[in-house]
Amino acid sequence: MSPVALALLPDFLLLIGGAFLRRMLPPAAWQAIDCLNFNVLFPALIFLSALRARPAFDDLVVMGPGVWTGMLVACTLAWLVRGFGPARYLDFAGMWQTAWRFNTAFAVVAATALPAEHRGLMFIAIGLGVPFANVLAVAALSRGQGDRWRKTVLQVATNPFLVASLAGILLSLLDLRLPEPLAGAAMRLAQAAVPLALLSVGAAVQWGAMMRMDRFEVALNAIKLVVTPMMVWVAATGLGLGHGPTIVLTIFSALPTAAAAHVLASVYGADRERVATLITQSTVIGCVTLPIWLLILI
Repeated sequence: MSPVALALLPDFLLLIGGAFLRRMLPPAAWQAIDCLNFNVLFPALIFLSALRARPAFDDLVVMGPGVWTGMLVACTLAWLVRGFGPARYLDFAGMWQTAWRFNTAFAVVAATALPAEHRGLMFIAIGLGVPFANVLAVAALSRGQGDRWRKTVLQVATNPFLVASLAGILLSLLDLRLPEPLAGAAMRLAQAAVPLALLSVGAAVQWGAMMRMDRFEVALNAIKLVVTPMMVWVAATGLGLGHGPTIVLTIFSALPTAAAAHVLASVYGADRERVATLITQSTVIGCVTLPIWLLILI
């Protein structure tokens, strides 16, 4: 087993653990966990992920457009297979977001496999990708609820994920740091985010359905894990972005989808079980495809 796949194994075990715990907690308890993740734990994780060393301007100029373009490509490709998805738009939006969202924990693990001189680019990609991914996801889900555009804009602007990522980026650009007690408290909250989210995802998954992917699920997983990174790789190589940015942008595009997609789907009233199933499929398949991408590129 490759080092990356081995590093991702704990996430898969947490998904399995959530399946075993499913009947031990009532549905209201799992919804409360999702609410806690949405409002507190994931914002702490996102904030700390964005709060890295002050990025160089040249890196921002390359990585920003690269990350955002890759997400828009995935978003567009997934929209083109809309006809294969659920009839209700809100359920489609819940699944649609998995095409461009990314698992931050997987990104950190993948960064350790990169050459040391390129690892910082991955953290820049995370910081720039989180707010953009959440703007797209919250806008899609808000419209799925039938909200007016003014309310949609308000929900995007006040989304805890977006606020946390922008706050982290701002402090990073200003080269400011939290006082140690606050930083320690935020770190402890952040450490709880991914394990709780994965347990909740595992509890929501219909495991029998996971192995019977329909056309829409096949398309979304292919777009997320194969098609988009391939297009990003070809484009970055053709534009001559350099070895480091090309590797990082491709690996970033190839990351399995985020467990946070399930949290958003639950909060906005989309079909959380189908989103959880997609996340699990992406995680399992990504444990195979991500090491392959790393092997090809490094």
